[in-house]
Formats: sequence, structure tokens, C-alpha cells
Amino acid sequence: MRAEETLSLLDSEKARKRMEELYGREQAEENAGRYRDMIEKFKNTYGDKDIFMFSAPGRTEISGNHTDHNHGKVLAGSINLDCVGIAAKNDSSKVNLVSETFNQKFTIDLEDLEPSERKAGTEDLVRGLLQGFKEFGYEIGGFDAYITSNVISSAGVSSSAAFEMLLCSMINTFFNEGRMDTVAYAHVGKYAENVYWDKGSGLLDQMACAVGGLITIDFKDPAAPVVEKIDFDFASMNHSLMIVQTGKGHADLSADYSSVPNEMKKVAEYFGKEVCAEITKEQVIKNLKGVREFAGDRSVMRALHFFEENERVEAEVAALKEGRFQDFLDGITASGNSSWKWLQNCFTNAAYQEQGITVALALTELFLAEKKRGACRIHGGGFAGVIMAMIPNDLVEEYTAYMEEALGEGCVYRMTIRPYGAICVNEVI
Repeated sequence: MRAEETLSLLDSEKARKRMEELYGREQAEENAGRYRDMIEKFKNTYGDKDIFMFSAPGRTEISGNHTDHNHGKVLAGSINLDCVGIAAKNDSSKVNLVSETFNQKFTIDLEDLEPSERKAGTEDLVRGLLQGFKEFGYEIGGFDAYITSNVISSAGVSSSAAFEMLLCSMINTFFNEGRMDTVAYAHVGKYAENVYWDKGSGLLDQMACAVGGLITIDFKDPAAPVVEKIDFDFASMNHSLMIVQTGKGHADLSADYSSVPNEMKKVAEYFGKEVCAEITKEQVIKNLKGVREFAGDRSVMRALHFFEENERVEAEVAALKEGRFQDFLDGITASGNSSWKWLQNCFTNAAYQEQGITVALALTELFLAEKKRGACRIHGGGFAGVIMAMIPNDLVEEYTAYMEEALGEGCVYRMTIRPYGAICVNEVI
């Protein structure tokens, strides 16, 4: 479908309804404008080709902080911020990519997919994704893409995973006849980060971005995670999910981030196992002296967080299914406290005077204590980035003004959970 036809498609009634589902009624037309703008830019860059539209959302982690990499459980959702791409096959051995958001333009040769020496940046990530497709037995080929993103970068809402899942959707559509499922997408993204970025990430980010909606995932068998969609709308309880940017990203904190799974796995190693999902809290406590000597105290605390966080995810999912919303909020608070005290990922010891996360949490806790409603917790990998808060709708404007006065204008984002993950938009219109 050429540019003119695609623009006409966007003007259809079905497209309007789909935009409302993806972005909410108030932001539907604005986001449709993003697609129109990208179509014109693609045409100006690559010529008038048979194009497809793609979208992949960022994600919010509601509970299950740092559990996926040790084969635990999470509760997460795709959000109404996304990567949007216009793409077309080019019948060559080259992938040409323009990332408008980061002012990048580069070409990847499919005959040269080795990572660079520094193992960082978008080009290495794209090479890793393409190699990942090959490693898992899928086809790749040349294509042109023009991409933009409004997913907050380096802020714990998975801007990288959204980008990865967007490209996975493109490659699946163009070269694999759409036969890949979202689990395959996630494994390709994880491979790219693990091997081409040396980042010890799990599957949570990729799964939440790829699947879409509010979901719970059990990673006990990481090759085939068990995914369940949860039919729940926070708006029905007159609450909004808020994300607060605390002022510093986590791009330079890879060592802190990787230490969490590694230390949990060190505890499992004491028992001859690989991950904490293969051992129990009771085993750790019964053998505490030996575990502390072998793995260290922080490792023990992080493992205990893992066990408790898994149980919290189960309890929160049950509370949502049974309509016990206050119990769900209590679980959010408990999860946040555990991350702060047990997991210890609210600031880095390498720069302990930089505590944007803990300052934002403290401010929010003071606000919620006065109002006696709502909940908050750290969000994502931690050490820097963002926090999450569940705020009653009648307090959203007051909370936003309160936080922006303290931390800066534009730091608060009101999110909605969108029902779609990584998609070829043409296929849902």
C-alpha cells in the first residue's frame, strides 16, 4: 500500500476507533497525526514504496520488581506511549534505519552482524536483533524503516524493549509470514541485550511490550512463559497510574543493574541451582549462616525479596480478579517497601548522594499519608529513573502540581493501559 493509500486508510472510521483504543480518545487524533507525519517523512527519505505501519508500546511494571531474571512472576501492562515505525522491504541485504527521536540514521549490512567493540548503542542493538532472528531459526532480509518514539528514554518504561519489539514486528511481518509469537519476540530481544549489550536483562520488558494489555507472567519455564491477561481497568476504580521521572536515567548503571540477578543467582548456586525459582525461602533461612558466607548479606536480602515479591504478585492478581482494590494497593505499597529495604535498588552506592528515586518516593509517601489514599513504588530496574504511583482521579491534578513544583515541570505522566502490544497497525485496521 503506497503512501497516499495509507493516508486514506488512516482517515477511515475503523482507523479512528483503533487509534482511540491505542492512545485514548483525547490523544487519538494527535497520534494519528504522528503516523501521517511519519508516512510523509518515509516517502521523502526512501521514496514512495509499499509501506506498512507498526507500533510497539512501552510498559509499566506494576509488581514483580527484579523477579523475571530468576524465573519469577510479574504483573505488568503495556502503556499508551509507543514507538511508531513506517517500513517497507527493499529487496537488498541492507537494513536502512532512521530514528527521528534520537537523530540517528544508519545502515546495517546483513552480511556483517558482529557487535562493535564497545557493545553499546542502537546499531549494536539492531545487529543483535537481526542475529537473534538467525540464532532462533527465523528469516531476515533488507528493509527501510523510519521510526519515532515518545516512550520516555532511560526511565524504566522500556524504551529499548519497545524499539526492539517494533523491529521484531517488522521482521516477522516482512520475512516470517507473521508466524512468530510474542514469546519468540521476547527471546530475540533478550538475546540482543544479553549478547550485544552485555546487559543481564530478563524477559519482562520484552514480554510486556510485545503482548499488550494488563498481564501476569510466570517465568518458571523461560522458554515458554505462562502469560495471562487480566481484565481490569484502573479507571473503573477512579484511579490513575502515574509515572514520575526523577531526573536521571539509568544508562550508566549497567553494573548496578546486573548485580541484582547475579547476586540472586549466587544464593541459588549455594544449593547447586541456577536461579532462585529453583530454591525456597525456607531453604535459605535454614542454611542462613552458610549462604551469607558464600553469597554475602546483600545477596541474601535480594533473594528474600524475590520470594516475597513472587507471593505478592499472586496476591495482587487475585485481589484484582476479586475486586479487592484496596488489597491490591496495599500490595503495591509492600512491593515498594521491599524494593527499597530488601532489594536495595533505589539508589546506587557508587553515588549515594544522588537519590532522585528516594526523594520522589518520600515526597509521594508524604502526599499519600496526608490524603490517606493511593500507593507508590519504585518502577523498573531502579537505581535511577522513575517511580510509579496509583493516584485517585480527584487528586491527580494536585499530585501532578505538587511533584512538578518539587522536581520540575513535565516530570509526571498519566498512563493508560492499552490493549495491544507490538503490532502491524495495518492488520488491525
